[in-house]
Amino acid sequence: MKLETQVKNTLKKIKLSKKDKILVALSGGKDSTVTAYLLKKFGYNISGIHIDLKMGKYSKDCFNAVKKLCEDLEIKLYIYDVKKEMGSSMCYLRSAIQSKHKGTIKNCAICGVIKKWILNKEARKLKFDKIATGHNLDDEAQTILINVFKGSLQLSATSGPITKNTKDKKFISRIKPLFYILEDDIRTYVKKKKLPMHDEKCPCAIDSYRIQVRNFLEKLPGKDKKNIMKNFEKISHRIKRKNLKINYCEICGEPARGKICRKCSLVNL
Repeated sequence: MKLETQVKNTLKKIKLSKKDKILVALSGGKDSTVTAYLLKKFGYNISGIHIDLKMGKYSKDCFNAVKKLCEDLEIKLYIYDVKKEMGSSMCYLRSAIQSKHKGTIKNCAICGVIKKWILNKEARKLKFDKIATGHNLDDEAQTILINVFKGSLQLSATSGPITKNTKDKKFISRIKPLFYILEDDIRTYVKKKKLPMHDEKCPCAIDSYRIQVRNFLEKLPGKDKKNIMKNFEKISHRIKRKNLKINYCEICGEPARGKICRKCSLVNL
């Protein structure tokens, strides 16, 4: 299939080794489901991790889809219980953070920061070499446009099918096997293969700037989305990157750009 060939080419491009231990971030949605399915099919050494946000029925449905997938693929599944590990559900954490910051930070931004922090910490603790996520071409095109609209294109300088961050013993490299795959093609593939997944959108994803950009991009043909990525890659080497030096957070010890990591700046203020 064309999609499978495209993903294989991406994995060759980033020189992913069959010896690498890969932790796939599984949300229960179509993108992470296809990511895990293809990496397993291609013979890579993978396990899954699911962050249980404890958001009622939505979280339970996501977990059930992830559990079924891992059983079908015969891979180990690690569960990170947000309430158990961080003291409360994601909804409560988000509300508390927004209260401290007077509502200036959107739902998805908070959730994204915390999940990235969890994934890196857990992958390192479990001794994995790579973290695989289900980000697709639509996601990446959205990010580029968001950074353009906000005048911060340099934030996309490290974007790619594998992270371009400075190497560090505490930072686990992230790979995106679906980086060049359109969302519509993933949706068609997951239905054709009848893979277990949960298709309901997050109930808290209601005020994100990304959603506005996504709605705009959904009106464009796939060719235009691909052109956004192609043109960005042509000029990406000319974009001046921000300081890529990695420090360690003075509060949690995790990798950070400054003295305090983004997660701790949100949670501990």
